[in-house]
Amino acid sequence: MTLTQVWGSLLIFLLCPLLGALPLTGWATYYLTGCKLSQVGTGNVSVSAAFYHGGKIAGIVAVCLEAAKGIAAVLLARAFFPTAPAWELIALIALIMGRYWRGKGAGTTNVVWGIVAHDFWAAFLIFLVGSISFTIFRDRATGRLVSLILLALMIALRHPSEPQRIVAAIALSVVLGWIFAKIPDDLDLSTRQANPESRKMFKFFRGDQALISLDSSLDAQKVGQKAATLSQLKRWGYGVPDGWVLPAGDDAQPLILSLTPSPDEPFVVRSSAVGEDSETASAAGQYITVLNITRSEDLEDAITRCQTSYNNRNAVQYRRDRHQEDASMAVLVQKQIRGVFSGVAFSRDPVEQYSNAVAIEALPGDATQVVSGQITPERYRVFLPEDSSDSPEETIIEGSGDIPPNIIQAVAVVARELEARDRGIPQDIEWTHDGQQLWILQARPITTLRPIWTRKIAAEVIPGLIRPLTWSINQPLTCGVWGDLFTLVLGGRARDLDFTQTATLHYSHAYFNATLLGSIFLRMGLPPESLEFLTRGEKFSRPPASVTLRNLPGLMKLFGREWNLAKEFQTDYRERFAPVLQQLEQYPPSHLPATVLGERIERILLFLRQATFYSILASLSLALRQGILQVKDSYLDSCQLPEIESTRSLARLAAETRKLLPMNRLDFDSSASLFAYLADSPDGESAIAQFNQWLERYGYLSQVATDIAVPRWRENPRPMRELFAQCLFNDQYRAAIEEKPQKPRGIRADIVQQRLNLKGKVTEVYSRLLAHLRWSFVALEQLWLESGILEETGDIFYLQMDEIQQLIEETNPELSATLLQRIHQRRRQLETHSRLPSVPFIVYGNTPTYSPIPSASPSSSQQRLRGIAVSPGQIEGRIKILRGLDDIGAVDKDTILVVPYTDSGWAPLLARAGGLIAEVGGRLSHGAIIAREYGIPAVTDVRNATQLLKEGQRARIDGYSGIVEIL
Repeated sequence: MTLTQVWGSLLIFLLCPLLGALPLTGWATYYLTGCKLSQVGTGNVSVSAAFYHGGKIAGIVAVCLEAAKGIAAVLLARAFFPTAPAWELIALIALIMGRYWRGKGAGTTNVVWGIVAHDFWAAFLIFLVGSISFTIFRDRATGRLVSLILLALMIALRHPSEPQRIVAAIALSVVLGWIFAKIPDDLDLSTRQANPESRKMFKFFRGDQALISLDSSLDAQKVGQKAATLSQLKRWGYGVPDGWVLPAGDDAQPLILSLTPSPDEPFVVRSSAVGEDSETASAAGQYITVLNITRSEDLEDAITRCQTSYNNRNAVQYRRDRHQEDASMAVLVQKQIRGVFSGVAFSRDPVEQYSNAVAIEALPGDATQVVSGQITPERYRVFLPEDSSDSPEETIIEGSGDIPPNIIQAVAVVARELEARDRGIPQDIEWTHDGQQLWILQARPITTLRPIWTRKIAAEVIPGLIRPLTWSINQPLTCGVWGDLFTLVLGGRARDLDFTQTATLHYSHAYFNATLLGSIFLRMGLPPESLEFLTRGEKFSRPPASVTLRNLPGLMKLFGREWNLAKEFQTDYRERFAPVLQQLEQYPPSHLPATVLGERIERILLFLRQATFYSILASLSLALRQGILQVKDSYLDSCQLPEIESTRSLARLAAETRKLLPMNRLDFDSSASLFAYLADSPDGESAIAQFNQWLERYGYLSQVATDIAVPRWRENPRPMRELFAQCLFNDQYRAAIEEKPQKPRGIRADIVQQRLNLKGKVTEVYSRLLAHLRWSFVALEQLWLESGILEETGDIFYLQMDEIQQLIEETNPELSATLLQRIHQRRRQLETHSRLPSVPFIVYGNTPTYSPIPSASPSSSQQRLRGIAVSPGQIEGRIKILRGLDDIGAVDKDTILVVPYTDSGWAPLLARAGGLIAEVGGRLSHGAIIAREYGIPAVTDVRNATQLLKEGQRARIDGYSGIVEIL
C-alpha cells in the first residue's frame, strides 16, 4: 500500500464518520420550519422525519444534503483508491455508522445515492426489482429486507470476479439492516399528525392502501394483542371469523368501501388497543364493541366510536392504574357469527385456582349474553385426561344444561391447547358455536393467575416440607446465584428484574416462578422451557435467532465460566473449601458460646454461596453437555457421586464383615442383635469400628441433604445400621450395589463423564457445608434450651436467619418477647401442611396459603399413569408407599417403591427395590441416577403418585416409556 493510500484509508475512517455525524438535515429543517427533529416524533434526525414534521421543501432539502454526503464519501474513496472500488463501499459503511452514532439517522438516503455514484446500473436494478417487490408485498419490513439482499446480490452479479467488493457489499447490507433494527421509524407515526403536504406520501410508503386481514402475520405493537392473537390462531387453523385491521392513524375509507355489511352478513367492530389483552392487563370492558352492523354508514360510525373510546375517562384511568403508557388504538372489523351456543372458557379456574378443571360458562345464543353479566349462565367444569393420548371417554364434565356435552368438551380441549401454545399461561377464551363449527372470538391471558409457580425442578432442589430457617437460608442463596448467572448474560437489561421472586413457599413447599424464568429466558434469546431442558431433558424448541445474537456477548461470558468450571473449582477447593472443611471437622461446635457460633454460621454461609454457584452450574453444565453431545445415560459411571460412593463402600464393608460371622449365625432378628453380637466378638469390634469410620466419612448425608432441619446419618445411625444388616444378609442386594466393570466410552462420553465427576465433588462439598451449618444451629439451640430461650428440640428451625442474628446480638427486645408465640404459630402451620394428602404442582397467582387443595382427580378409576422414563427396564411388583426413611419395613426386588421425592440419602434403600416411582424428578435427579446405576426400572414426575397408588397394589412400570399400569 502506497503512502497516498495510507492517508486515504485514514481519511475514510476519520472523515466519513464525522461527515455522517453532521446533522445537516436537522439544521436545515430547523432553519426552514423552526422544528427541532431531535425533540419531536421518534427523535430521529432523518429524511423521513424532515418530510413528516417539516413538509415537502424540508424533506427535499434533506434528501439533497444526505445524497451529497453519500456521493462525497464514494468520490473520496475513489480519489485515493481508483483501482479498489471495495473502498467506496467501506466509506459508505463508515459514513452510516457515524450517521447512526451521532446523526440519529439510518443512512438510507446516503447509501442509495452512494450506490448510484458507485455503480449506476446496479443501483438501477436494485430500484427496479425493489419497487416491484414493494408493490406486491406492500410491506416496508419485507421491502427493506428485499432491498438489502438485492444490494449485495446485484453487486455480486455485476462484479463476480471481485470478491473484496462482494464482501464489502454484504457488510454494508448487514450494517444497514442492523441499524434498521435498532432505531424507530417515523413512518410508523400516525399520518394524521404528519405535515399535510406529506400525508399522501406517508400513506403510500406505509402501505395504507392495502387492506390488512387476519390472514396476515400481525405485529402486536402496531395492531394490538387482540388482533395479533386472532391472526395467529387463524394461521394455526383454529376457527376465527374473517376480519380486517385498521391501524391507528390509517384512513378508514378503503376498508369501509371494500366491505358490504347487510342484514344477512352483519359485521362487528372491536377494539384492539396496544397493551389490551396483554399478560399484565386485559382492559376488559374498557373499550367499545359494536355489534350487528348492517350498513356501510353504520360501519364508519362504529369505527369512530371505537377509536374514541380509547380516551374515555375510565379507560385512561385503567391505564394509569397499571402504569401503562398511552399508545394507540387499532380497530378490528370482523364478520359476525350467528351463534347457537356461546360463552367463555377459562383454561384454569380463576376462582378455584388449584383445581385442574377447565371452567366454562355458556348459554344458548350469542356470546354477549354471557360477557354482559346480565344473565346467569350455565356453569361447567371439565376434567381432561392428563395424557393427550388417553381416550376421550376419560373426560369428566361436571354441570348440566342446554349445551351439548360434545361442544363443552371441544371448548375445553381448545382452551388447554391454547394454554400450551402460550407457554402454559392460563387463557380466557370467548367462543361461539354456529351449530356446525366452533369459533374463537377472543383469547387472552388470565392476568389474575400470574405469576405461575411450579414445583418442577424446585421439588428436586429442596423437596418435602420446609421449615422457616431452611427457607430463609436456601431462598436467598438459590435466587442470588440464579440472579448472578442471568445478570452475567443480560448485563444492564437485568436491572428491572427482581430475582428475589425466583422462588417462594406455598403450603411449606418450594416453588419456582415460571413466569419470571420464562421472561428471563426470552430476554436471553432462549426458549422459556430452557431450564427444564437442562435439568429434566424436556423437548427444547428453537430459540429466536435475533434475540440470541443480541445476547451473544453475555452468553459467551457464561460459556467461558462453564468452560473453566472444573479448573476454578479445583482452585477454590484447594484454597478455600478443603481448609474450611478441615477446620470445621477439627473444631466441633459443641460448648462454643452463642456469639462464636454466630460467627461460625456466618462463615459457613459465606462459603455456601460459592458452593451453591458450583452446585447449580455443574448440574446445568452436565445436562447441557450430555444433551448437545447426545451421550446416553448408560455410558456414564456415577460412582463418584456421594450417594453411589457411600452405598458401594457400605457393601464392601458388609462383604468383609460377613466373613467374620459363623455360618450358623447368619440370621438375626434385627440390626440391634447383629451389632450386639459384633460387639461381643473380638473380630466384630473391628467391624463396628469400620462401620463408625464409614459413618464418620458419609455422616453428612441425610434423607434431604439440602434441608438443614433434617438430621444427618451421623446423628441418627439407626436406619444405616438396618441397611448395613440388609446388605450383610441379602445376596441379591449386595450383588446389585457392588462395583461394576468399567463401562466402554468414547471421546464424547468422556467429556460428559468429566462433568459428572465434577458434579459428585461439588455435591460432597455442598452437602458437607450444609451438615456443618446444621450442627452449628443444633449447638446454638442446645444453649438456648438450657437458658430457657427455647422450649423444645427443633424450635430453632422455626426461626428465620435474621431473627437468630438479632437474638445473638440482643438487638430486638420485641422479638424476644414474642419468640415462643412465633414458633408455636409456625409449628402449627407446618403440622397443618404436613397432613395434606398432596400439594399442587402448579400454583396460579399469589394465592392465600390456606386455600383448599383439590383431590388429585375426580376419578378414582385411573389405571394408567404417565411420567418421565429415567431408567430403562420393565417390572411387575407390589406397591409400597414410602414418604420417608423413618419406617422402611421390608423391601425386596418384588417391591416397587412409590416416593414423593428422592435425595442422596435414599441410595442404600433404593438399591434394594425392584422399581421406583417418584412424584417429582427428572433424568438427573438422585433417584434416577441411583436407579440407572443399579439397573432398576424407574419413572419420575408421576404427579400425586403417593395418593393415586395404594399400598399392596400390583403394578407394572415401564422405564422405557414412562408408563405405570395398575394391574
